[in-house]
Amino acid sequence: MKPAAATPPSTRSCGPGRPKDLEKRAAILAAAKRLFLDHGFEGTSMDSIAAEAGVSKLTVYSHFRDKETLFTAAIRERCEEQMPEALFDVDLQGPLRRQLVAIARAFFALVTAPESIALHRLLTSGSALSAKLAQLFWEAGPQRLQAGFQHFLQREVAAGKLDIDDVPCAASQFFSLLKGEPHARMLCGCTMVSDPAEIERHLHASVDMFLRAYATAPREAGARAR
Repeated sequence: MKPAAATPPSTRSCGPGRPKDLEKRAAILAAAKRLFLDHGFEGTSMDSIAAEAGVSKLTVYSHFRDKETLFTAAIRERCEEQMPEALFDVDLQGPLRRQLVAIARAFFALVTAPESIALHRLLTSGSALSAKLAQLFWEAGPQRLQAGFQHFLQREVAAGKLDIDDVPCAASQFFSLLKGEPHARMLCGCTMVSDPAEIERHLHASVDMFLRAYATAPREAGARAR
């Protein structure tokens, strides 16, 4: 009987290589977000991002093929942190108004954060790249949020809770209501943080107006969230 052949040594790494890659990617994104806001898109280099993240420039390029890709990923991550996709999951058993208020709070916190205000000023700075950056920002941030909320509204329409003929228009109206005067004042530099109670009143009033326009049942339009 022949002796059993020796098992060849495994060629796979014994160490947790993937988590390290994720940690480096997270560090790169965090560094990019800080530097883009502090120095603008043109004033931020891939070298400076690598130095800030504590990685090599080769590592940065192994995750992001160019600076525009990194900018887009940073915007997308920022939006997902504040408004994860799960926020748009429909709970057909729960009150619609409560779900809309939760979405409203997350969206308002996102667009009024100091980082978001600074980014808006960066995009409207009038630089040669501002138009291209604005398009990248729109596709990575607002457009994705709009799509997620439209899907949410479509499912609520299908469930009979909302009556909306033009869902994309309704989604845009909802987000515009939420921004309102508080967001406009922040963009102008008049104020950065409003009274929390005032913000809550603004958000609830915006949700109530939206429901008065589109809710199919009076209980959805008038029920107060707990």
